[in-house]
Amino acid sequence: MPEYQFLTNHAQVLLCVAHDPGIRLRDIAQTVGITERSAHRIVSDLVDDGYVVRERNGRRNVYKVEAELPLLHPLTQETAQRRIGDLLEVLLGEDGRGPIRRKSKGAAGR
Repeated sequence: MPEYQFLTNHAQVLLCVAHDPGIRLRDIAQTVGITERSAHRIVSDLVDDGYVVRERNGRRNVYKVEAELPLLHPLTQETAQRRIGDLLEVLLGEDGRGPIRRKSKGAAGR
């Protein structure tokens, strides 16, 4: 298996949040294979940049992906403007509930 990944940790966290808006940071970390601290930092980045809205629901956070925002990448500028929702639809399916598999417990300590 290759040493590289096709999606950045930010993209993987965005997929987790889109797949399960009530997901816990612990579960994001385990799924992506990062620490909880890294998961928190990445979610905060996505919230600060407007890609994700974080709302408090009791003691838990609920997330909403702003699917209408543009993908900011030079490759997408050549053709019609692509949205975050376009990427999510390809990776998760139209209903946003495509399969997301957690990584093994040993991977979370990276």
